[in-house]
This record gives sequence, C-alpha cells and structure tokens, in this order.
Amino acid sequence: MMAPNVLPTENSACEPDDAESGWLMFHSVGKFSGQEEAVKAALATFSEQWCAPDEGRWTLIDQGRREMLNCWADLIGAPRGSVMAAANVTECYYAFFEALPSHALAGRKVIIAEDCFPSLHFLLAGLAPRLGFELVTVRQRPDAAFVEDEDFLAAWNEEVAVAVITWVTSTASRRCDLDALVAHGRSMGSIVTLDITQAVGCLPFDVNAPAIDFAASTPLKWLCGMPGAGMAYVSPALLPRLEPLLRGWFSQPDPFNWQLDRFTFAADARRFDNGTPSYLPYIASLPGLKWLTQTGIRTIRDHNLQLGERLIQIADNHRLRVVSPRSAEKRGGTVVVEIPADHAPADIQRGLMAAGIVCDTRSERMRWSPGLITRGAKLDVLDRELGRVCRS
Repeated sequence: MMAPNVLPTENSACEPDDAESGWLMFHSVGKFSGQEEAVKAALATFSEQWCAPDEGRWTLIDQGRREMLNCWADLIGAPRGSVMAAANVTECYYAFFEALPSHALAGRKVIIAEDCFPSLHFLLAGLAPRLGFELVTVRQRPDAAFVEDEDFLAAWNEEVAVAVITWVTSTASRRCDLDALVAHGRSMGSIVTLDITQAVGCLPFDVNAPAIDFAASTPLKWLCGMPGAGMAYVSPALLPRLEPLLRGWFSQPDPFNWQLDRFTFAADARRFDNGTPSYLPYIASLPGLKWLTQTGIRTIRDHNLQLGERLIQIADNHRLRVVSPRSAEKRGGTVVVEIPADHAPADIQRGLMAAGIVCDTRSERMRWSPGLITRGAKLDVLDRELGRVCRS
C-alpha cells in the first residue's frame, strides 16, 4: 500500500496554530497546517511496509520515492523520466558536471554569479582544475545587493561551456531575468543550468518556458519537505550524452542484471542512480508536495505578495534598508533587510523569536519569508517589536 494522502482540511489551512503564525522562514524550512500529522503518517506507512513479513517492501518504498519525484517533475513541467535524485543540490550538480563529456569542459569556461548559493561555488572551484575548465565568477558592483543581469551577460561569451544561473538569490531574494539569460546562452552555444531552490513552489516555473538544460532543487523551503533529498531535471535531449562517473546496479535499465561485462546505462535519468537508493527523505517529503499541488502556487504566491508588501512597509517604518527588489516581478518570496551597523542582527533575531516571530540572519541581513501559515496579525507584532529593539 502507498503512503496515505494525509492533507490538512481547507479550514485548518486557513487557521494555523498561533505558535506558527509568525513563521517567516520559508527560504529555509517550509511549513503547512497539519504537516506533523501528515509526515508522521507517511513515516508510519514506510515502517509498516519495511517491517512487513513479505517481499513487497522494495516495490512499495520505490513507488513512494518515484511518486515524490514525479510530483516534482509535474510541478516544473518536466516529462517523466527526466528527473534524477541525489542527497542535495550540490550533489546533483556534481553528478551532472562529472557526467559531461570531457571535451565539453576542457579548456573552456563555467560562469556563475558571486551571489550564488556558496556551496555551488565551493563545488565548482574544486572541480575546475580536475575537469580542466576556468571558473568565471561575476562579482557584485561596490555596495550592490546582488549581481546585475547585464554584468552576467557581459561576462558570458562563446568560451562559456556551462552557465550556472541562480533563479532567485538567497541573500537578496533577487529574481533574475531568466528569458534574457537563457536567450543569450542559446546564442553562445552554452549549456544552461539553473538553481531554482529559493523559489520553486512559490513562483510558477516551467523547464520549457524558456527551455533549459538542467535545473535542481531540494524539497525544503517552499516545498515543505525534508532534508536529505535533492532533485534535478536533465533535458531529454542532453541525457544520451551524459555518462555519470558514479554508477551502480540501479544505473542500469534492469537493476537485476548482475553480469559484470554487460553494464549499460538506463536511457532516462535513472542513469544517475547508483547503488541502493535513499528512500526515506523522499517519502517523508511527499506530503509537502501533495499539499502544494492541492493548494496551488497561485494561492501561495498571492498570500506571499500581500504580506511581502506589508513587510516592506514595516522595514520603511523603521528605516531599515530593503536589499530585495521592491518590484514584485523582480523579487522572490523573501523580503531581505539590512540591520544597521550599531545593532547586532543576532540579538534582534532572538528578541523577535521571543515574541513569536521566526526569521534568520545572514551577516547584517535579516530574511523574512511569509507563507500560508504566516498571518498579518503577527506582522503587527513584528512592527511593534522592531520599534522596541531598534530603539534599545
């Protein structure tokens, strides 16, 4: 039997527990009303399947993992069989780069922006000497909050083999002009990849509009899932050219082919599997994907935008610099503000936490990401508390 589709009722989705109504952490961990019960039910079903005194466990848990990957594929408009799995986004990118033909990278360039998620830059800096490419990092302008698209485009020439684009940045919630970047990448003959982690599930996204070659995320953040899982779309047109370095019995069309001289890669994205797959993080993340599908991204985004405008007003009330774009069309789901130098961001964060407002800081920047469980009444508390702590 499959994991039950345990979802909150419509009323419970509209009336979150007050303890969670100040949750502004969707840029890190997503929540929905009834989440704990839904995840417990999914894990209980997994336990029943795994401990059952029969041979059906492998088929059942594999179906649960596949269902989660298919839900994510449907969310981003990806065809079945085009989604690979790994432990996280960094591992997805590693598998992808290692699978590219050597001639695709040797003597060429890979381009990434300075305001990328740092883990990807750490990865590429290590891979560059091993795979023979030059890593080009497009820097922010002095005193800028993010890398401008025009600077990224100016550094992107025909020598670039692969571009690593951040759809929405984690430090400013700045949304790139994806249409312009992808069009430029096509004219340069580059492979276009995209980190969609910070916005998928809050902003509508389709891998075909514009068409990209690779996109990765985790089920965390807006997808309301668990750590330990990563998913990536690989264009079906590109898949036949990719031969993953890490391979195993699950990389094959038939995992039960154990003849040592007859290994071949699966035709679809399963070629990126290797040994026995990880199942539990995907099964535990499935309730979040089901909730998201039932609720609809438009509902989530409309609520997010409404509270986002209120958060910008609150920042202005307290003369906090808003480093996120003020335009909704250029902003992800997060409002990022800069805490003045004469205040300790961590101290302000702790003060807000005591008042039921949950957010985080990155250096001098504070991040606020409202989702459906976040309520306007708690933003009034945020306004009041900022008035108190910013005066102290």
